[in-house]
Amino acid sequence: MTEIVDRPAAAGPLTGPNWGLTKFLDPLPVPPVLRPPRREQDMITIPMVPKRQRLHSQLPPTALWTYAGHFPGPTIEVRSGRQLRISWSNEITGEFPLVAVAGPVGDAPTSRPGRELDRPGYSIVDGVADLPAWTVVHLHGARTNAGNDGWAHNAGLRGTSQLAEYPNRQQAMPLWYHDHAMAITRFTVHTGLAGMYLIRDDEEDELGLPGGDLELPLILADRNLDTDPETGALTGQLLYKFPYVPNGPMIPFSGPFTLVNGVIWPHLDVPARWYRFRLLNAANERFFTLNLVDEDNVPRNDAVRLIGTDGGLLPAPARLPSGGLTVAPAERFDLLVDFSRFRGRKLKLRNADPRLGGVEPDVMEFRVDSREKPDPFELPEKLSRSYARIKHGSTLPEDHDHVWVALLLNASGHPEMWDLEQIDADPGGKGVIQLKDPAGGLKTFRVVGRVFDDTTGVFLDHGKWAVWNIVHVANGGPAHPFHIHLTEFQALFRRGFTTTFDPVAERTTTAIDGFTEIPLEKYEEGWKDTIIVNPGQWVGVAGQFSGGTGEFMYHCHILDHEDEGMMRPFVVHPPEVAKFHVHPGGGHHHDG
Repeated sequence: MTEIVDRPAAAGPLTGPNWGLTKFLDPLPVPPVLRPPRREQDMITIPMVPKRQRLHSQLPPTALWTYAGHFPGPTIEVRSGRQLRISWSNEITGEFPLVAVAGPVGDAPTSRPGRELDRPGYSIVDGVADLPAWTVVHLHGARTNAGNDGWAHNAGLRGTSQLAEYPNRQQAMPLWYHDHAMAITRFTVHTGLAGMYLIRDDEEDELGLPGGDLELPLILADRNLDTDPETGALTGQLLYKFPYVPNGPMIPFSGPFTLVNGVIWPHLDVPARWYRFRLLNAANERFFTLNLVDEDNVPRNDAVRLIGTDGGLLPAPARLPSGGLTVAPAERFDLLVDFSRFRGRKLKLRNADPRLGGVEPDVMEFRVDSREKPDPFELPEKLSRSYARIKHGSTLPEDHDHVWVALLLNASGHPEMWDLEQIDADPGGKGVIQLKDPAGGLKTFRVVGRVFDDTTGVFLDHGKWAVWNIVHVANGGPAHPFHIHLTEFQALFRRGFTTTFDPVAERTTTAIDGFTEIPLEKYEEGWKDTIIVNPGQWVGVAGQFSGGTGEFMYHCHILDHEDEGMMRPFVVHPPEVAKFHVHPGGGHHHDG
């Protein structure tokens, strides 16, 4: 029997600031937990259905698209090595539950609700309201065959099902599932199609970490809402605002309302003891730099320990960085918080990210019980016994591939992602990147593909390790959370440089040189599948490509960037097959 645990939010009066919504009024809801039945072949069906749900008790219900009637979707829990098959059934009816509006970026439209069509430069984005329920589910972080991975073009309409098989041959780690439909992922995820997926194993169990009601997901997101044109009151209607630069690019969505587990600015009553929080940034674009602060907004991060990342447990607990924990879209973190230090007090999770602008920085509130509570948990000195640090020249196999990717801004200011092919000499013209490798030698590359449907340029042998070199050559612009399907990786290095890339000439004018080593955060040495790449940085990550074969995707996980071209395919195939594969233009393979 599948166990479902559901704790809904409460209601309250319509009072207070922040566009009429009272902060910390509603209790934190916890998505239902779905534990598949223990049979030889675990098989479940999860329907995608429309649902009306209050995002705050002072709001009318919001029309959403959901997994199994919940936003966020149910938290799926599985055991490592136990296969699960899911039939993702598209049963969505009705109109697309989202209004999209474009407005000038200088007018700061993201910080206000309402579509504001009476203001200069604002207009409805044509075609969004007509979108059908066309969906395909990606289990983010899963090692599975490409046919189960949620290939963006393989979305299906209402009345169809996607049958996916997840072997779960992975260590304990937090995955998440979300829609991945080509060109409209930013919209479908925004309607509510996202949820958490936890893999458990014996190594994690033996640590005796806080569990049950003391282990909760914190799924962060941001939204904007429409207003009644006559009263100005919030209607609950999802509003997707595109800021744009005249004669320039659209700016990714960000909204004025921060949600945790589907509720705006909730609170959580906690006993004075240790808690475990499974943190996920499910926002389209918003970065969070999180601090635990007291009533005076003084950071109390000394009570927090970071114990895991996207790909599982760290070798030992780590303290938060001094300025707070920066969480990019799609990143997951496993946190322990000792509330016993704060009996009878209130604490807040607060966003100090400099990209926040004029948006409310508070995320949620914790209300600590004043009574002393016996707590048998003690913070362990060691966590993962199976963890091994990957290093060039020692634990990274000598026989590994290299993949090169450039992140950049084009002449119109729009971000692009190129996969690159190394060549012997500069052929002149556009699409060329050159750099002087600190390890020695001049490297010259030419672009193979710059949008998703260009020629596939990356082919990897199944079971082999690959070092991905992501070089952000833009002079300014946004940081990109870079996600690779199929693998967990470790960061090898982060290097700064001064770029020589000319967006008009679409090439480097001289070879990029003068690299400086930027120390990795301790948690960046953990297993990851998404990593932040800042402008003027070269980030190297190493992962093994096993557990599945076929054609996969890598992309920026800012969903607007992904939909607007920052996504490329790559192929993993058996090495015995690879030697017979004729690649376009005579073929190339990214060998080290």
